[in-house]
Amino acid sequence: MKKIGFVSLGCPKNLVDSEVMMGLVKERGYELTADEHEAEIIVVNTCAFINPAKEESVDTILEMAQLKQTGRCRKLIVTGCLVERYRDVLVHEMPEIDAVLGTNEVEEILRACEDQANPARAVGPTPYLYDHTTPRVLSTPRYTAYIKIAEGCDHRCDFCVIPRLRGPMRSRRPESVVEEARRLVEQGVREIVLVGQDTTHYGEDLGLRHGLAELLKRLARVDGLAWVRFMYGYPHHISDELLDVVASEETLCKYFDIPFQHVSQRILHRMQRGGSRAALEHLVERIRRRIPHAALRTSFITGYPGETEEEFQELLDHVRQIQFDHVGVFVYSDEEGTGASEHPDKVPRRIAQARRRILMQEQARISKQKNRQLVGQRRRVLLEGTSPESEYLLQGRLESQAPEIDGCVLINEMPDDCAVEPGQFVTVQITRAFAHDLLGRIV
Repeated sequence: MKKIGFVSLGCPKNLVDSEVMMGLVKERGYELTADEHEAEIIVVNTCAFINPAKEESVDTILEMAQLKQTGRCRKLIVTGCLVERYRDVLVHEMPEIDAVLGTNEVEEILRACEDQANPARAVGPTPYLYDHTTPRVLSTPRYTAYIKIAEGCDHRCDFCVIPRLRGPMRSRRPESVVEEARRLVEQGVREIVLVGQDTTHYGEDLGLRHGLAELLKRLARVDGLAWVRFMYGYPHHISDELLDVVASEETLCKYFDIPFQHVSQRILHRMQRGGSRAALEHLVERIRRRIPHAALRTSFITGYPGETEEEFQELLDHVRQIQFDHVGVFVYSDEEGTGASEHPDKVPRRIAQARRRILMQEQARISKQKNRQLVGQRRRVLLEGTSPESEYLLQGRLESQAPEIDGCVLINEMPDDCAVEPGQFVTVQITRAFAHDLLGRIV
């Protein structure tokens, strides 16, 4: 029995691929280990969405390759988006790598582990999508799990390489997703997070008119499931049917993650996303009118080719006006193979970075102001365990806080006779507010 270790980089969608590969090797009899020094085989599942992600992937590959000299590693396998973009370069320039697998070759992990004859050569890729029968080992805390409901993307945003890496949109059957959710609940999962390149587009390739709304309605009926949220929505696909379902089902988190990327109509047109500031603000109005206390998360890109100071100020004014709960900001970077990389009117990186700082500072002010409104309130919190900040603090999340990307609730006090454990829901009185996190006591 060989020990095998996995390093998963990038987004939760990539993490699901890693968990599927772990399930496949465990079913074959391999022993999973979290200690890379003990692993005889190491798998690095890479991200290549933007330059910082590519750099992290390469650095991690080189770091793991060192364990061929200092550890027990005898085989290094590289998988994921970096392989999909730079397969030949990796094979020829990094001899430390013993095998490579692209995003459509997840099921080939056993061949890569066992084949000794030139395993760096690819098997012809065919569109891949796991289902409820696929073995999977969760790497998240036992009470939370991601479910990938679709793979690929049909959008052609001018800055994005995902359609080239992941292929066209293909949705899982609703019954497969629901069955996987049931099985996860049987394992102790209380919160499920639905992911995909565009979750709000779910089911259109299957002929489903309101695919995500119908899927959420069915998931809300799964016994034992406390929270369901979906990430990576697309502004044009937020239907009234979807809002009605989220509003009416208690299990569905009142939480919307919808990357806007920008609000300038000219920049949105150049991004090949369409829309306008007015349309996006109307969307926010629709959500808040139907679900007044919904939490809103979005993301923006600063320094997109051609972005003027006036257009950035328009974006900044939009953030001040809307008062989002959570905002992520990315500095634009050229990605080969995208239309955006061909635009000649690049914004200097120092200016793009300065705009990001200004936007994040403004959002920090807004977030702290919104968090202050919660002081004194009692809220339901999903307990996650001891905080990484201090062994004297517990940590949990509100319904309005998604795992890993949003803030948290730090807990510094609870009744003497209170016995709690991760995955349990507790009532917390908020006592103090920070820019991103909250402090409270269990009551």
